[in-house]
Amino acid sequence: MFDTLTERLTQSLRNVTGSGQLTEDNIKDTLREVRMALLEADVALPVTREFIAKVKEEALGQEVMTQLSPGQAFVKIVHDELTKMMGAANESLDLAAKPPVVVLLAGLQGAGKTTTAAKLARFLQERQKKKVAMVSADVYRPAAIKQLETVAGEVGAHFIASTADEKPITIVTRAIEQAKIQFADVLIVDTAGRLHVDEDMMDEIKELHAAINPTETLFVVDAMTGQDAANTAKAFNDALPLTGVILTKTDGDARGGAALSVRAITGKPIKFLGMGEKLDALEPFHPERIAQRILGMGDVLSLVEEVERKIDKEKAEKMAKKLQKGGNFTFEDMLMQFDQMNKMGGMMGFLDKLPGMSNSGIQDAIAQANPEKQVKKMEAIIQSMTVKERRNPDLMNPSRKKRIAAGCGMDVVEVNKLIKQHAQMAKMMKKFANPSGMAKMMKSLSGMQKQFGGGGGMGPLFGGNDQKK
Repeated sequence: MFDTLTERLTQSLRNVTGSGQLTEDNIKDTLREVRMALLEADVALPVTREFIAKVKEEALGQEVMTQLSPGQAFVKIVHDELTKMMGAANESLDLAAKPPVVVLLAGLQGAGKTTTAAKLARFLQERQKKKVAMVSADVYRPAAIKQLETVAGEVGAHFIASTADEKPITIVTRAIEQAKIQFADVLIVDTAGRLHVDEDMMDEIKELHAAINPTETLFVVDAMTGQDAANTAKAFNDALPLTGVILTKTDGDARGGAALSVRAITGKPIKFLGMGEKLDALEPFHPERIAQRILGMGDVLSLVEEVERKIDKEKAEKMAKKLQKGGNFTFEDMLMQFDQMNKMGGMMGFLDKLPGMSNSGIQDAIAQANPEKQVKKMEAIIQSMTVKERRNPDLMNPSRKKRIAAGCGMDVVEVNKLIKQHAQMAKMMKKFANPSGMAKMMKSLSGMQKQFGGGGGMGPLFGGNDQKK
């Protein structure tokens, strides 16, 4: 999402990270670069101006902390101001009201309201353990009600039926009564979108809002629209008392200007980011973590949370115990590792959150290697083995390799590659099981990052001045 911005900002900040002192002269050029980077990322001009002014004011009047060099202190100021610009902390949904808590979704047509409604339902059910009901008040778009029914079924939420010949207010008031009978904790209302902001649309949604008085009124906006996203959000905010914003399609937006502008222009917090088409691709918006990602520092906290949530702890512990006791790392274990990685959005989703991975050299190297394709190949080869072969890697001989290759439609060369890969992974997993080996491995990883110009990989804030020699 922030690839372009990250690239530009880390380049700009390199000029100042090695500085012995901060003066107006040596930060002037850097600030100019930062301003250009923000404007290129489609951040609104007034927001950019205010941001630059605040950074300059802070930098010149700053008492530098002893543990940071002046250059690092400057980067810290940029990080803190980015965080403030997007909202100081994550603001969650207000679910403390009397059930059913009504969550109204508003926005333009094509922003992804119906899909977001399903994602939100799944999020509330899985992470907050809430009973969720859903209803569609979109009586204009063909098959809108049917679409919501389909996605509600996919996430296991209770769908309240409605028809296109009913009035939206009638639909929603009936839905609230039904949600009470069903003892639902939350009722998500999907409203009609329009191709542009018009009076009819605004009047209808104003009436609907006044009739049901929702606890949360969330504006759903497509991040791909850039500055327009912030302007549309403002138009809606003037008409409706919004409580927050959900940015969708952020996986396709390389600029990220919308995320930086929305909060500053509307004054309303971004509560969630839609990160893809899948119904589990909705993440709470943490400004400080996003600021870290923008500055190339990774997002380790989100990664840890994702691991906690998605990794099968029982399987992982079982394998760790087996390895600690001197057991073998089998092809079955390898297949399990691939499965766990896929649950976390694949190799790219994992690497994206690691510090120092925003560097273009590393990104290009990863893209060239195409890890997702390689993993699929390896999974196909393992699936072609017998259970006995999967559990005993030592059984591999030329005739078995030939049969496995024929079974998955590949060459014996690919099977040999997998066996080699497995041997390397087995070696690494044994190091994981041994604390001293783990320390050695982390050291070698940091050395690998330096090859790509990663400079220790913790981004400019932590002294990782990734200047290419």
